[in-house]
Amino acid sequence: MNIFRTLHRSILVLFAIVVVAIVTLIHFSMTKIVAEQSRAHQISLSPAVKLVVRQVIEPLHIAETLSKSKELKEIMQFSAANDASINEKQIFETLKRLEQEFEMGFFVALEKQRMQYNSDGSTIELIEGEVNWYFKYRDMPEKSVGDIGKWEDTHFFIDIKIFDENNQFVGFFGVAKSLSHFIEVFETHKATYGHDFIFVNPKGSVMLSSDPALNASKSNFNNLKDLSWYQKTINQMGIDSDTALAADASVQNINNELVNINGQDILIAQVNLDLFDWTMLLMSPLNEQQIHISNGFMISAISVLVVIFLLFLIIYNLLYYFRKDLQNEGLVLPYCKMQSDEKIKYLVNSKAYEKDAYLVLIQLNDFYQRPITTQNLDMLTGIGTRVSEFLLDSVYKFNTKSEFGKVNESQWLVLLQKADSEEGTRFMDNIRHGLATIQTECEQQQEVLKFSTCQVKLSEEDTFVSAILRLKPALDNLKTNDTLTQVVDF
Repeated sequence: MNIFRTLHRSILVLFAIVVVAIVTLIHFSMTKIVAEQSRAHQISLSPAVKLVVRQVIEPLHIAETLSKSKELKEIMQFSAANDASINEKQIFETLKRLEQEFEMGFFVALEKQRMQYNSDGSTIELIEGEVNWYFKYRDMPEKSVGDIGKWEDTHFFIDIKIFDENNQFVGFFGVAKSLSHFIEVFETHKATYGHDFIFVNPKGSVMLSSDPALNASKSNFNNLKDLSWYQKTINQMGIDSDTALAADASVQNINNELVNINGQDILIAQVNLDLFDWTMLLMSPLNEQQIHISNGFMISAISVLVVIFLLFLIIYNLLYYFRKDLQNEGLVLPYCKMQSDEKIKYLVNSKAYEKDAYLVLIQLNDFYQRPITTQNLDMLTGIGTRVSEFLLDSVYKFNTKSEFGKVNESQWLVLLQKADSEEGTRFMDNIRHGLATIQTECEQQQEVLKFSTCQVKLSEEDTFVSAILRLKPALDNLKTNDTLTQVVDF
């Protein structure tokens, strides 16, 4: 038993080490997978960020930088000081040169002359009621504004307010980019990376989008709050839709929300562009690489769990195998060549026995009724040896699933497995018959022997101790009984 316990502990320790190693491997794999997903997501977002910077942020910075140039300040301030002799030719030449240099359109809008000069050589008279943008943004506190206009050929405008040395407003200088140019750039990017862009103002009006159907047409702006997927997302977030979807409501924060558009899962990244007081929604489809990574993780996790389960089964069966082999080599009492009851204790406590099992106790009552002296010790020991030899020779013949062991000089235990009540009764009859034979032989030698037998059916809740306690009342009753007795399911 000591050898078995040592081996049992060693195998359990080895199993624990293996499990810890596998768990550590899983943790490492998860960390690596998460890092890989993050890296893949960052790689996919990097071109989107570069695109926004190049197409939206850089034009603003260029316009702001040029608005502070000496050449442009002279044009703006001279026009304000000397209306009669304004040099339109110089204005067009300057704007044209900037257009060729930076590959985008430029314009100036002069407050005193109420005229707008464009780098393509055209002019627009700024008449209140006809050219709304100028008077709308002139009276706003913002120093820079992003706007959509020129509806016959829709353009994205960046308007920078210009002030003289006395901080008096003298007009606008800005950048104009054709909306068709944005659509072309967005489509090229989407074909490569799959991203969509939506730029909205604080009230949700779509200012720019990679989806042409969402862009403004003939001064009619679409609104984010009218899109079904946005409405569904608001409801899923538990936000009051009546409030959040009202005409004057601000755009809700849906950053990192997963939405489904036309059967495709889309991850939303929401960024505030304070330069224009816009909000950008970057819509990233869960690309195949991320799906492959996730599927790979699931397969790896399931494989590891299967390995742990198989290891558990292997170790369990090894323990069962060694348990059976080593138990047979358990404690053997030298005077009767029979193992002790330790194996039965273990089988009962570990629930390793097969179902429909009975625990049988055989007791030599003489040991309780006569004092043991040096004169009768040899005789009683000899009787005990004969009982042991009978059990060794006969029990397996009665039932091949039996286990037996010696408790002490006067008690033996038998574990009867896979036996119904009829087989249990037949087994007890055979045991009683064999004991009666020994008793008859003893009587021929003028020795009167008294045996008792008890039997109890094991339940799933039983331990070895609880089963013995169920037998104990029967034992107490049998100590003074002169006949062989059988107690079933006591």
